[in-house]
Amino acid sequence: MVKFLKPNKAVILLQGRYAGRKGVIVKAFDDGTRDRAYGHCLVAGIKKYPSKVIRKDSAKKTAKKSRVKPFVKLVNYQHLMPTRYTLDVDLKEVVTPDVLSSKDKKVTALKETKKRFEERFKTGKNRWFFTKLRF
Repeated sequence: MVKFLKPNKAVILLQGRYAGRKGVIVKAFDDGTRDRAYGHCLVAGIKKYPSKVIRKDSAKKTAKKSRVKPFVKLVNYQHLMPTRYTLDVDLKEVVTPDVLSSKDKKVTALKETKKRFEERFKTGKNRWFFTKLRF
């Protein structure tokens, strides 16, 4: 089978708490691990999307509307829908599988992920990734 669920591929989560949310694959485990015997991947995604920013907003309001709330999660391949988009955000060294083992590691990883997602949003690239999924 062709390996197409590669790092930096944008995906949509189909099941669970973040169903309908967009994420990006950080690391893929095609053959599974000892804990999870099925194909899965480490996904960093957007829990709360940024609001629409308009020109007349003040700098303070623009900063507030540009906030992103991320999540980091291990997800089964069956619960992902890959998209044609890729997101070139470098999360490889920030988000690792061992981050999920302790609370304080996860919190620091989420803060760094948030910072990188917000930087990416402010550049105006990957606009599709930062918009809510509509029906």
